[in-house]
Amino acid sequence: MHDWLYGERGYYTQYKEIGKAGDFYTSVSASKFFGGTIAKHIISVIDEGFLPKETTICEIGAHKGYLLADIVQFIYTLRPELLQSLSFAIVERFDFLQEEQKRYFEQSFGDAVRLKQVKSLSELQLKSAFFVANEIFDAFSCELFYKGKIGTLKEGKIVFEQEDAWVSEQAEKYHKDRGEIARGYEAFAREMSAAAQIFEFMTFDYGEMQARPDFSIRVYKEHEVFALFDETINLNELFGTSDITYDVTFEHLKDAYTEVGVEMFSYKTQALAMVDMGLLELLEILKEHGGEELYLHELERAKQLILPSFLGERFKMMSFRKHFKKEKI
Repeated sequence: MHDWLYGERGYYTQYKEIGKAGDFYTSVSASKFFGGTIAKHIISVIDEGFLPKETTICEIGAHKGYLLADIVQFIYTLRPELLQSLSFAIVERFDFLQEEQKRYFEQSFGDAVRLKQVKSLSELQLKSAFFVANEIFDAFSCELFYKGKIGTLKEGKIVFEQEDAWVSEQAEKYHKDRGEIARGYEAFAREMSAAAQIFEFMTFDYGEMQARPDFSIRVYKEHEVFALFDETINLNELFGTSDITYDVTFEHLKDAYTEVGVEMFSYKTQALAMVDMGLLELLEILKEHGGEELYLHELERAKQLILPSFLGERFKMMSFRKHFKKEKI
């Protein structure tokens, strides 16, 4: 999977459109109110005193930067004075995407918003941060596991021949005899924990708390979905030219953060998270100040965030908090 997505011919090594013109949709492409609702939540976290008004808001894996830009815009609308104290950053490994993000922020905000860009969390040393990510953990490398063996791609087919002690240990831990075992969650959690003294991290992805009992890995190509083990598809043709993804086991993610002393703060369906964080209140504000026509247009788009038939139930929100720890004397 790593080579498919990030290798020399990897899917993510070149710019990809997201939305109608691409291979898949995300919540960010569905509605600006996804970022707007997160912005409203960030303001509430500052108001409650967990994070100071000098916090850095940092998106991880931002594609073109649309989500962070939406957050900035809604903070300006809801609490403009915070833009004088907040800082903004993006963690993005690819140079070509950093250029896209820089260009988009300059077009959107000119020099009113300064954007810091880094290639990894290890480059950050922050006092406080709000980290946010949308659909990144489903793109972490994984091993395909089947009854003690891991899979490899040979001559266009997945074969299970090799053994891996760590993968087998994880499979036993999460009660799987087949399915995907994600790699990299532990290292990611360690890097984030070291990147800021205090933080909240909010992430959205599809999956469940408990591991699925079977394979979920699938391929997205021009909004069509193909099971990886479908014998009618040609994996060699799809390799690197299509997105490949799998369901997140949120228990695994929770354990990775618990191991570095960071507590899980919340876990909800995306629908419930959006409503609890104030999506409906934001839409009412729009109705009051923007008029009925604009309200109805944005309402239809925002519905995609919470409808069970679209993104509302299948996607989950998980958040974590790291509290400040005084040095022992």
